[in-house]
Amino acid sequence: MEEVRATLAEVEAASKRLTATAAELTDDDLRAPSRLPGWTRGHVLAHLARNADSCWNLLEWARTGAMIRQYPDDRVREAGVEANSGRPATELRAELRLAVERFALQAATLPEAAWRSTVAARSGWTHPAWYVLHRRWREVEAHHVDLDFGYTHTDWSPAYVRWELGETLAAIRLDGGLAAGRVRATDLDVDVRLGDGPEISAPGHELLAWLTGRGGASAARWPAPPTWPGAPARWRES
Repeated sequence: MEEVRATLAEVEAASKRLTATAAELTDDDLRAPSRLPGWTRGHVLAHLARNADSCWNLLEWARTGAMIRQYPDDRVREAGVEANSGRPATELRAELRLAVERFALQAATLPEAAWRSTVAARSGWTHPAWYVLHRRWREVEAHHVDLDFGYTHTDWSPAYVRWELGETLAAIRLDGGLAAGRVRATDLDVDVRLGDGPEISAPGHELLAWLTGRGGASAARWPAPPTWPGAPARWRES
């Protein structure tokens, strides 16, 4: 439970940073493009709110034992983002804040045994309920950068970079697709051998920005990374 509490604290801190940024966004800001192709900042905020609700669903599944899909289906998921992306800034900000608060309350009150229950991701792979916290953490940190409103990969918390870099490289080692022999973070205890190819060394946040397609000072000099994210290696090796 200590690890669950620590991860929840990180998710809540990341969510506070996100909602602080969202509070500054005007109607015009939300109509402007985000870093994601085809999405405005309004799309990103709408997605983050809906994702918080979808993660609430998974924890409710863990709490009750009654299966609740993360999203009804992809069509409903996409339509919900599109329908809400053009709402006024005051409404989108409030919706995000309430969704964040609902998820935080659900997580804070989940019985200890429920964290070990098995739930399923939208694409079908299964995992313990405690991993929902990690998945939400990823959504908040990655899409906060995607808003393109002052928050960059250099603002990611060291704890997030350490976890996500290890998780991402483990999946790449299993799947292949990266023309590098070794990836080493110069400021973190992350050092992964992938096979044949050059060694790539840099601070962890630069490596993670490159591997997730979110920039980085040296990304243009390094091999193109595979599609991110994939199903975690740990849930495919068992």
